[in-house]
Amino acid sequence: MKVKERIIEFLAAKKYSKTVERSPIICLVGPPGVGKTSLVQSIAKSLGREYVRISLGGIRDEAEIRGHRRTYIGALPGKIVQGMRKAKTVNPVILLDEIDKITRDLHGDPAAALLEVLDPEQNKSFSDHFLEVEYDLSKVMFIATANMIESIPYPLFDRMEIITLPGYTEDEKVNIAYNFLLPKNLKEYGLTENQFILTKELMHEIIAHYTKEAGVRQLERIIAKLMRKVIQTLLNDKKTTSVTITITHIREWLGHQRYKKTVLEQSNRRIGLATGLAWTEFGGDILEIETTVINGKGGLTLTGQLGEVMQESAHAALSYIRSRASELGLPASFYSSKDLHIHIPEGATPKDGPSAGITMSVALISALTKNPTRADVAMTGEVTLRGRVLPIGGLKEKLLAAQQHGIKTVLVPTENKDEMDEILKEVNLNNLELIFVETMDEVLAKAFVNDPFKKTHKPEAEKKATKRFLKKKPKK
Repeated sequence: MKVKERIIEFLAAKKYSKTVERSPIICLVGPPGVGKTSLVQSIAKSLGREYVRISLGGIRDEAEIRGHRRTYIGALPGKIVQGMRKAKTVNPVILLDEIDKITRDLHGDPAAALLEVLDPEQNKSFSDHFLEVEYDLSKVMFIATANMIESIPYPLFDRMEIITLPGYTEDEKVNIAYNFLLPKNLKEYGLTENQFILTKELMHEIIAHYTKEAGVRQLERIIAKLMRKVIQTLLNDKKTTSVTITITHIREWLGHQRYKKTVLEQSNRRIGLATGLAWTEFGGDILEIETTVINGKGGLTLTGQLGEVMQESAHAALSYIRSRASELGLPASFYSSKDLHIHIPEGATPKDGPSAGITMSVALISALTKNPTRADVAMTGEVTLRGRVLPIGGLKEKLLAAQQHGIKTVLVPTENKDEMDEILKEVNLNNLELIFVETMDEVLAKAFVNDPFKKTHKPEAEKKATKRFLKKKPKK
């Protein structure tokens, strides 16, 4: 783990040089529930330092950081100095929790006040308004947490080392459940392992159909609920000494499945339909893009709550197709006489990003040429006007989603190839064929049942010549 490596680097440098005192300023970025706060607590414990947590969520007054001047009634030092007083040492580990949730108002900008705190060159002389003397923060190890990088003010972002914590895979959640969540809750509820029996098969069922998260908070709540139900059963039936949870118990106690996997259309007539891969804060998911062609005047309709970037990707995909119309066997004027409609299901969920570019291109070409797409192929990548396939993010989560939905082949941008070595160390993708693509020509060769470059429409000039020939009367 990168966080662990960074702390070891700091300790090694400090031990080697004897003069390194400046602690690293790290920001852990990841979705809720992946263990950012627990990780910081573990770092403090392993270093033998005091741990102090400062919540920054919702702070909008600069005085919360720098303190109030003594002239005000009820004036207090800022949160940083209060944290140091609580730690009672000069070198604690201070967690700046939810640094991306800082806001600003007419009383000042707390993010600007944090610049001095998080700058290694300046924090040796931090000034608190209440103390009115300089305070040395250079020996403090500050670790911040955030959910979204985009929400962190750039000056703060520039002063921190960003380490991303991705969401857990299903197998990782199972391991966390058995190694940490179950022992913790068994102890809390006074149960033993023999009284509460839950198989791994049912744990997978719970994770897949009753939780939708990157972390394990929902899973822990469900485990706690099952334990309360088991305790209730033991109290009602004195003869029962243990409960082995079954699928019947799951349905009775937790209700019907809350989350179901998207069912892919397996028909050989998948015309105007293409399977893409998406990244969400809950992990990876598949994205079926539907396209239809109707008579009209060249309009392009986009539905499914698509963001601006995704809408631009759709326009780029259409422009690419228009530039390759003749090679795809499309009439040159196809665009002026047809209306195109792209829809992405689950319309209540906002969607954005450029990685669906090649998927929309394939769906459009399929609808226009009446060429079915392969049901076992999924793809992800940004498309340019010249048909180049650009790299994307969230590759690990996308590949896991493809694997869970039974996809056999995934088309991935060649520029993402360097990531694969690291991903393959973490997850097993042996039953997934990865094909790296650089251009749309390579994508089209793999995504369709039939060769899309086989001309199915005669060019306009050829059509007119055919009509003229048929109109000619044979000579007697």
